[in-house]
Amino acid sequence: MVLGAYALVWIGTAINPRDWLVWGLENILVVVFAGILVATYRRFAFSNLSYLLIALFLSLHAIGTHTGYANSPIGDWLKEMLGLRRNPYDRIIHFGFGLLLAYPFRELLVRTGNLGGWAANWLPVSLILGASVGFEVMESLVAEIVSPGTGPAWLGAQGDEWDMQFDLAAALLGALIGMLLTYWRERAVQKRCVSP
Repeated sequence: MVLGAYALVWIGTAINPRDWLVWGLENILVVVFAGILVATYRRFAFSNLSYLLIALFLSLHAIGTHTGYANSPIGDWLKEMLGLRRNPYDRIIHFGFGLLLAYPFRELLVRTGNLGGWAANWLPVSLILGASVGFEVMESLVAEIVSPGTGPAWLGAQGDEWDMQFDLAAALLGALIGMLLTYWRERAVQKRCVSP
């Protein structure tokens, strides 16, 4: 059901995107990632919660690829409402990357690496930050290949020379919040199990 709902969002955002080249490039990793999830489903099925979180993140990403992150209507509305200098939708996506994907990363690490304790909550944060850095570097390289000399404009940095650092900070903050929520949830479950 979650996959079907996401497929509808993806198909809807594939109809007449603002920039076909950007849409295509932004969706290469999505197609690869979805293919990996489908191909490994029998060997490793995530929990329903993880699939829901993954689908929510991918849906937010699909909306951004359709409109262009710097031109997202939701971001324009927030920009106007909060008096910001730039459209913040890309930062929302980076924050969502950390917040929504830290738990699935944790689930993968706990079940395949038999992790527990602090490592089970710290390593997903580290993975989110490492993946974010890798993505930012890859995105910069692709931008320079596709549109030499216009990388910041193509990437939607909106004249913000600290765009990459703020994007990384947003992902880190999202991951930290995600793991804190997970920690509190597990503590509450443990207390309920111990209580008579």
